[in-house]
Amino acid sequence: MARRGAAALALALALAPLAVVLAALRAQGAALQAPDPHAQETWSREPYYARREPRPEPFPPPLPAGTGAGGREPSPAEPRPPQKATKPKKAPGTDRLAPQTPPPGKNSNRKGVRTKSSEKAASDDHGIPVAHDDVREGCPPLGLETLKITDFQLHASTSKRYGLGAHRGRLNIQAGINENDFYDGAWCAGRNDLHQWIEVDARRLTKFTGVITQGRNSLWLSDWVTSYKVMVSNDSHTWVTVKNGSGDMIFEGNSEKEIPVLNELPVPMVARYIRINPQSWFDNGSICMRMEILGCPLPDPNNYYHRRNEMTTTDDLDFKHHNYKEMRQLMKVVNEMCPNITRIYNIGKSHQGLKLYAVEISDHPGEHEVGEPEFHYIAGAHGNEVLGRELMLLLMQFLCQEYLAGNARIVRLVEETRIHILPSLNPDGYEKAYEGGSELGGWSLGRWTHDGIDINNNFPDLNTLLWEAEDRQNIPRKVPNHYIAIPEWFLSENATVAVETRAVIAWMEKIPFVLGGNLQGGELVVAYPYDMVRSMWKTQEHSPTPDDHVFRWLAYSYASTHRLMTDARRRVCHTEDFQKEDGTVNGASWHTVAGSLNDFSYLHTNCFELSIYVGCDKYPHESELPEEWENNRESLIVFMEQVHRGIKGMVRDSHGKGIPNAVISVEGVNHDIRTASDGDYWRLLNPGEYVVTAKAEGFTSSTKNCMVGYDMGATHCDFTLSKTNLARIREIMEKFGKQPISLPARRLKLRGRKRRQRG
Repeated sequence: MARRGAAALALALALAPLAVVLAALRAQGAALQAPDPHAQETWSREPYYARREPRPEPFPPPLPAGTGAGGREPSPAEPRPPQKATKPKKAPGTDRLAPQTPPPGKNSNRKGVRTKSSEKAASDDHGIPVAHDDVREGCPPLGLETLKITDFQLHASTSKRYGLGAHRGRLNIQAGINENDFYDGAWCAGRNDLHQWIEVDARRLTKFTGVITQGRNSLWLSDWVTSYKVMVSNDSHTWVTVKNGSGDMIFEGNSEKEIPVLNELPVPMVARYIRINPQSWFDNGSICMRMEILGCPLPDPNNYYHRRNEMTTTDDLDFKHHNYKEMRQLMKVVNEMCPNITRIYNIGKSHQGLKLYAVEISDHPGEHEVGEPEFHYIAGAHGNEVLGRELMLLLMQFLCQEYLAGNARIVRLVEETRIHILPSLNPDGYEKAYEGGSELGGWSLGRWTHDGIDINNNFPDLNTLLWEAEDRQNIPRKVPNHYIAIPEWFLSENATVAVETRAVIAWMEKIPFVLGGNLQGGELVVAYPYDMVRSMWKTQEHSPTPDDHVFRWLAYSYASTHRLMTDARRRVCHTEDFQKEDGTVNGASWHTVAGSLNDFSYLHTNCFELSIYVGCDKYPHESELPEEWENNRESLIVFMEQVHRGIKGMVRDSHGKGIPNAVISVEGVNHDIRTASDGDYWRLLNPGEYVVTAKAEGFTSSTKNCMVGYDMGATHCDFTLSKTNLARIREIMEKFGKQPISLPARRLKLRGRKRRQRG
């Protein structure tokens, strides 16, 4: 009660400083260079229909040569290429600051590929007059990659087949294993001529500012568009082509199939429809492309369709992308606002020497409380899957704010759970992705560690050791069904193991985690172990663990509370439809992965680990973060609460002292767990009645019936073990400095003596 009273007292003092400190943090990131007459307008987080801004004329016709606004010939300066944001400067502001101006993508420091077509057109003496404020507008993506743009909003002149239709022309969409099916990796025209097009219906007047294109995602074929025209329309019948002076403007396209290319329009064009008309393509290929459109929806109070589908959030959090330095600053802010329940520590360093920071959230940070379960979230194993990273930073802010505000649910969670959040396991990879930016980073930039290792499948393969032992019937004598030892070759210095992987292993061996989730991106599903198929030579096979029923529930607890995962109406991200299992999937039945974190965690520690894929877009625009937070917030909390399902208790000796490493077995479940150093344990189980046995070396085993109910909260199931006779004899003789007598060895010695006497 005293603790809660202190929290309530701190509320009035702390909530105001939280906004102040977060505003100051944003001010550091918003410190820009000196004002420039050609700089883009400041992007506001207000709804587009609520902004007051000058409305450009809808696709104005080209002016005759020599005429401009007011009868004078314009001479607009050449737009500058994207620049890296200046270093943050301390700005002790007290007002909430709007985010810094993003360029036509997601980051303030985009460095991707962009063509010179727009610069040439803007500097042409006969070009369309351009107001200086409109040269470089910072509009976000319409949402082809995030699926905000539905299949019904995409149309094309022709297509080779359904699997290469307009609905597949989305940036970064991935093809299926068999490409001649419904899920190919681009829109491909049915004919290769200059009359082909793909268009987007924005469903409302939109200020279009840029186009991003890719080629076809394919293992076997090389197809991409090398140049194209852009046209806009209000009715899809009358089209106006973006001009280069008095002629149609030709935009430079792709030079290979995976690296995205950004072309900014020389003048923002206002219309409802935008169309891409390929003009040339790779010599040995076909007209195929994936794309994203940059555009700002204009104020339109009568557009009820758009308003009805908008998502807003009331949480006052820092919705922006944070590089390594900004992430560290934000963690420090949270720690300063909630010093009594947070602690910052690091579990090691990356290949480039960046510390792997984690935040602990608990009512007694820094210590393991007997009987209190440990939970963790890990994000950023793939450096370019940044949505999970930002969700973790938002979650730690949210938990701090709600605890100070006295939210009973959050207070109970914090006081009864020791929560660990590791937002960036691969900071080296993230920095690469952050430099490139999301739309221009492609599908894989920053995925691996600096030395080229995929952390997600860099853990020791313990599955094979277990399954081979089971086939030889060496279970449980030679190989246990849990706490399987790491092979010696994996521990050697010459092994191809990332330093980040070794850091996670040491972290998980040190802390008795009960439940964990690793957040990934590029899909919308929760995957549970096993991640590796049991049958050799198969790439997909349902491979359940002995705790399959528990894992299914854990996965469903997240998916069912997510706003989209179990929505049967939603479009698949790429090729897989996970609705048959309500947004969940057994990892091995999806695609086999040897040495995954999920399998390692289950077989080497007590922790039940799942992979949570939080979005189709690995690197969403900052403007998407509030909606993504709303999509995942409840799921993140509900999943943490599942650590309190099942049974928990203490295993003690007859003197009341906790017994470490005691084995907890559940009848009918061929997977055991062990007690922590204090003798406490937690065993995740679904509701039901279980026969549970506790045993330890030198002690007699004990068995109990333990009932697990449907209400939240683990059932207490304690055990007291007494020492065996041999253990007591050994203890007494060791106390008096004598060694215990081994009876079998003594008998053999007596027999040998008798034989010698007879001889």
